Amino acid sequence: SVEGELEKKRKSRNDIMASVVAADNIVRLTYREKVPVSVMKEILQTCLQERLVGAQYEGEKCNESAKVLSDTIRSRLKNLGFQRYKFIVQVVIGERREQGIRMGTRCFWDSGSDNSASETYMNDHIFCSATAFAVYLY
Repeated sequence: SVEGELEKKRKSRNDIMASVVAADNIVRLTYREKVPVSVMKEILQTCLQERLVGAQYEGEKCNESAKVLSDTIRSRLKNLGFQRYKFIVQVVIGERREQGIRMGTRCFWDSGSDNSASETYMNDHIFCSATAFAVYLY
């Protein structure tokens, strides 16, 4: 299960001393200290499935659904136990009408410590794109 795997990772991370190397104002994280993209993607996918399976498009309710989804995703990401990270979540829900959509994001990025993950959900009536960013706070 996802929770069991996350608990094992949390325990192993707590057993290992923080190996942040601070020399000449450079901070390097080990792979165990970075938020794993695979775990982020799994949380995104699980949340989208739980909330949107069988959902119909209703314009008035999509705004609230997007807020609830982003709050749920952010809450689950925070529960991973990475205190030095800020999690930013963006969720877009729209009606499927055989159209295309392109989305993009920009921000200042440190590829050595920051991560992002995206997932998309579609059924016959709606599409949903969810993106989560894990930004390390120096």
